[in-house]
Parts: sequence; structure tokens; C-alpha cells
Amino acid sequence: MAESSQISEEKKDDENSHKHQELIHHGRAESMDMDTDDDGSRSNFHTEMKKPMRPEEQFIAYIHMKKSRRKALTELRSRVEDAVLGNYILKDGKPHESKKMQENENLDQDISLWGVPLLPSKGHEGTDIILLKFLKARDFKVSEAFNMLRRTLIWRREFKTDGILDENFGPELENVVYIKGTDKEGHPLCYNVCGAFKDREFWRKTFGSEDKCEEFIRWRVQSMERVIQKLSFKGEGGGGVDSMVQIMDLKNSPRPSNKELRLVTKKAVTLLQDNYPELIFRHIIINVPFWYYASHTLISKFISQRTKSKFILARPSNVADTLLKFVAPETLPVQYGGLKRENDKEFSSADKALEVIVKTGTIETIKIPTPEDGVTVVWDMTVVGWDVTYKEEFIPEDEGSYEILLEKGKKMGESVRNSFYINEPGKIVITVGNATYKKKRIFYRFRSKPTVPMYVYFE
Repeated sequence: MAESSQISEEKKDDENSHKHQELIHHGRAESMDMDTDDDGSRSNFHTEMKKPMRPEEQFIAYIHMKKSRRKALTELRSRVEDAVLGNYILKDGKPHESKKMQENENLDQDISLWGVPLLPSKGHEGTDIILLKFLKARDFKVSEAFNMLRRTLIWRREFKTDGILDENFGPELENVVYIKGTDKEGHPLCYNVCGAFKDREFWRKTFGSEDKCEEFIRWRVQSMERVIQKLSFKGEGGGGVDSMVQIMDLKNSPRPSNKELRLVTKKAVTLLQDNYPELIFRHIIINVPFWYYASHTLISKFISQRTKSKFILARPSNVADTLLKFVAPETLPVQYGGLKRENDKEFSSADKALEVIVKTGTIETIKIPTPEDGVTVVWDMTVVGWDVTYKEEFIPEDEGSYEILLEKGKKMGESVRNSFYINEPGKIVITVGNATYKKKRIFYRFRSKPTVPMYVYFE
């Protein structure tokens, strides 16, 4: 009878797990879902667009969480509660020593991580999100997750991370790591431009001494803390996301033959993995040269299998195709095949692009209607994979008027922006030819704006 009851309970757990997956598919459960199944296989939850869950849906997600994982979360909550109330979570003391510690020191119940209180009994909606990150990083082994959390808190105190955002490391590094836009699911995009280190003088200033290398590590931690400011640990009901997307650009990046670079890279990778678990949703490395694959294999020895699964590598010819799978063209910078330009006065990320497919060996035309005169039409266009020819012309509505060639046929190798003043009704026609053996995706957008002709100013 007991055996029958156990089988029934396991079957119920399996059904609950299936319901939980369906729930995640239809609603956003980024913090409560588990990326890895019990057998270690990778799930596809994160490939779906996710919507904020209502509080009751969040509770259902918790109920449908696999029993073993729910038990692990409950146990970790209890251990953290005891450690905080026992005042030993930041010390090397043991639980049985907590009473003596409380007698000699003031009890600190305000211990927090990334702005979230860690004392479960405070009832903060983000506490479980933080604890789950440590559990997921340690395959739901409670003791290992608890020790990882303790080590992180001790490291943050010793490294003095609380004031690191106020430290100034000079303007040179500002363009090496920067935050710009979000992916299609709302994760902040953190760009890392490694080509800057090819400059010998910049290299010397950054890695020229042991102190400089330590300063670089602090700057790297500061960069991570800045991105965390963009994240939300308020639970599903509060909206937002609790992880980021890292995009590392290796174009013109120096080879890792320098001893200092190898040591600093190893230390930075290990430090970030040990103290910032599950904050990287996806790590995309672009413009990957052939020599990097050997380096990546070496670095992979120091990171977990779970972290490895988040890496995506793209050769220079596949940069735009790779990034546009995750980032909207309106958000992706033009240097990576998108439409976003710095200090753009014509378009914003809210101006959505249209998509056209050009099949292999065919020609497609994009027609922009211009029914009114006295306006200037501005348009953007980018092609995934390039290798197409295009021309632009204005065709007036009046058959007696002349067609105007705006851009004669040429090969397209970068994002295009053009404009034309309309002095009579007609249409802008963009002709794109694809002579390759692969279909091409075109993203474009346009707008009209009232314009006073230049000759008016001269009258």
C-alpha cells in the first residue's frame, strides 16, 4: 500500500511538472522556472516571449515546481533564516556558536544582496529569486548553495562592493563596456568591446602593472554592478527581468598570448561566476576569430557546464543573423547590422521595422508611398548577411513627370539611410536583388516630416 501511494505521488509530481512547463510557456516565469531538468537536459523555456505573471500565477508556479526543488528552496530559506538571526552568515562561526555571538554583537537583520533583503521572514518578494539563483548554480544542492551565498557575502564585504559604483576608473574604459537597449524579452544588453585593447598605450595603462590589473578587476566588477541596477528582483508580479545578456565583440581583439591578460581573464571569469550566479541569461560572443576557439576551450575549464550552455559564438559573417535572433533591429546598433544610430533625431526604438524576405535568385521591390508633397521622406534599411544589390528611385504619380534615380544599383555592405524631398505625389521604390544561394531578410522603416523647401529661404 505504501508503495502504491509513493507511485501515485510520483505520478502527481510528473503531472504537476508538465503543468508547470505549460504555465511557463504561456506566462513569464523567469525566476521560478528551472533551466535544467533533473536529468541535466537543457530546457527551451527562455526561447519563448514571457509575460509578467499575476501573484496567483506565481503561487501556482511555486506549487508546480518539482517537489525536490521546492524542498531545496524551503531548506535553504530555513538555513539562511537561522544564519542571519544567528548572526553567523558573514562569519566563520558554526550554528551552535550563534547564541554566544548574539550576546557579544548586535544582530544584523538587514543583510541584503543586490538590494534584496536575505532574511526570508521579512517576506520580500525578491528573496526567493535570489536564493533560487544560488540553488540553480549548484544544481539544487542546498549545502553548496548556502556556502556559495555565504562566500559571496563575505567577498562583497572584503572587496567593498557597496561603494564601487562611486569609484572613477577614467573615461578610457567607458567605451569598453556599456549598456544599450534590451533584447526581445527585456533583458538589458551589456556590450563588451575588446578591440579597444589592441592599442598598445591603452593596453599598458590597463595591464601594465599588478596594481593596474587589480584595478581592472575592480572596474569589471563595477561594470557588473551597473548592469544589476537595470535588473528587477521584485518577483513576477512586479514585472521586469532578473538577468542580462552579455555581448562580447572580439573584432580587432588582441590575441591572449600575454601572460597578464591570461591571468586577469581567468581571475575575472572565476570571480564573476562565483559571486554573480545566474545573472547572465545569454552570453553571445561575436566576430570570433579562429584563434579564439582554442582560448575559449581553455577558459571553459574554469566555468561550470551550466555556464557553458549559455555561450553562443558567431563568426564575422554571421554577426547580424545571430544577434537579430534575440535583438530587435530597432535596438541593434548599425555596426552590428541593426538600425539603431547614436543620437538619432529621425527614428527611435519605438519606430518598428518591417521585414521582407528576398528569395535566392530573385528581385524584390519595397514601395514607400508619398501621396503628399511638401514633405521629406526618410528611410532606413538593413539586410541580414549583405551580399545584395540595390537601387533607389522616385516614381511620380503623374506619368508626364520624370522618374528620379536616387541611388544607382550597387552592392550593399552596411545599413543604409537616405532621404528625399517630395514636391509631387508618387512613391519611393527600392529594388533589391539577391544573386546568392541563401534567402535574405530585409528590415526597413520610413517616416515623413513636413519640410520647407530650401528655395523659400533664398526668396
